Amino acid sequence: MKEADALAALSAISSAPRLQILKRLVAAGSAGLTAGDIAAAIGATPSRASFHLSTMAEAGLVSATRQSRQICYQVDFEAMGTLIRYLLEDCCGNNETVRQCCQPGGCC
Repeated sequence: MKEADALAALSAISSAPRLQILKRLVAAGSAGLTAGDIAAAIGATPSRASFHLSTMAEAGLVSATRQSRQICYQVDFEAMGTLIRYLLEDCCGNNETVRQCCQPGGCC
C-alpha cells in the first residue's frame, strides 16, 4: 500500500458516521447492507448516507452491487486488511509493543 492510499482510506473513515457505517458493514459480512438500511441504522438521511458511502467507495473500502432496485454495499475486507497491515508493519515498523496491543488484553 502506498502512503497516499493509506491516507485516503484513513480520511474516508475519519468521521463518526463513516466509522459507524464501517462497523455495520463489517458486522453484515459478505451479505452487506442496502443504502437505506445503512441510513436508518446510523440515523442519517439516505442522501447523506450515500455521500459517506461514495467517499468510502472512492477510497476502496466498500463496494456496491445492484440488487433489483436497490444498491447493496459490502466492506472490502482485503482493503481493510491491507490498511491495517500497512499501519502495523510500515507505519509502526512492526513494533512489538504495538503488535501486542492488537491482541486482546495485550496493552495495559
